[in-house]
Amino acid sequence: MSEPSLFTEDRSAEIVVESFGLDTDPRLRQVLGSLVRHLHAFVKDVELTNEEWEAAIAFLTATGRACTDVRQEFILLSDVLGVSMLVETINNRSLELATESTVLGPFHMVESPPRKPGDLIALDGKGEQCLVTGRVTDEKGEPIANATVDVWQANAEGFYDVQQPGIQPEGNLRGLFTTDDNGEFWFRSIVPRFYPIPVDGPVGGLLKATHRHPNRPAHLHFLVTAPRHRPLITHLFVKDCPYMGSDVVFGVKESLVRDFAQVNDPARAAELGFDNPFRAVHFDITLLRDAGQEAKQ
Repeated sequence: MSEPSLFTEDRSAEIVVESFGLDTDPRLRQVLGSLVRHLHAFVKDVELTNEEWEAAIAFLTATGRACTDVRQEFILLSDVLGVSMLVETINNRSLELATESTVLGPFHMVESPPRKPGDLIALDGKGEQCLVTGRVTDEKGEPIANATVDVWQANAEGFYDVQQPGIQPEGNLRGLFTTDDNGEFWFRSIVPRFYPIPVDGPVGGLLKATHRHPNRPAHLHFLVTAPRHRPLITHLFVKDCPYMGSDVVFGVKESLVRDFAQVNDPARAAELGFDNPFRAVHFDITLLRDAGQEAKQ
């Protein structure tokens, strides 16, 4: 067995990678080895100072301390650096027949309450009333019954319920729906509003230092699952909303943008318990069959 190499600047990454034991999981060796090589190359490229490295450690420490049961600052950091969208894109680039995916976001931190078809999820009485309808199908256009459609969104002032405990009703603008035999779902809500991501933590400081705005264009979140199908995390964006071309987390995809049309129908508004006119949007969702899950059945 050869003697271990002493650390040198020229071979720093190689020496660290060579320290991994022979029984290291192959995938862990590949991922961690690549991380070490890129990290060492970065340090050498910018010739990082001791003070800058200490500041980086302090920033990451503060990011961890900012995480709570209802806030995930590290996901927020991943989002604003574009890493979340890159991971999503890489892992879904071969799924042309499915509805496009996007980031989960940092606010799916609590379970959405089960709702019945047509339920009103806007519990605070604010915002422009909106009817949301949709259908979940497979790649062949066949309806998927009993699919779970988890939805959540910010209120008319741009805040999620978990950001305003004691101000917003618990579970406000969240709902867990199940599709019917025709794959359809529907609920009553409000038109989403654009909003800033939280800027009172380390990620907000990073945005300020890089002169970036903190805003996300208006959207609803969807997490759709069904047995023997690949789960889908996606958004429904409001057409013509500000910041559509400069989403702070880079989550917008053209196929997910919809017109939230105004509906002038007094009778239908009365049926829904809405004022007239109201807004409406339809969002069809396509899931792909999961061959791995089917093989286990």
